[in-house]
Amino acid sequence: MSNKKTAPLSADELARVAGRFKMLGEPMRLKILQAVCREPRTVNDIVAATGATQANVSKHLALLAAAGILEREKDGQCVYYGVKDRLAIKMCELVRAQLAD
Repeated sequence: MSNKKTAPLSADELARVAGRFKMLGEPMRLKILQAVCREPRTVNDIVAATGATQANVSKHLALLAAAGILEREKDGQCVYYGVKDRLAIKMCELVRAQLAD
């Protein structure tokens, strides 16, 4: 994880990195990311795309938003969720490419 050019991660940094991987380690959260990776979508759209219940989707959306991976934007009565941290999408793409090798 560390190389000669960078200093070892501190305990706090290691915990933050582990937290990010933990957040992305849940298949439903990855389904949600997949649903919103191209454009922001409403909760109802995400429920339809994932096949999960509204309560389950809402729980995961709240966690992803609190972690800074997703952002929410209110437009009148609707709330749209979109990707805030594009690196999360890139990490998924890198892992997928590695699995294909």
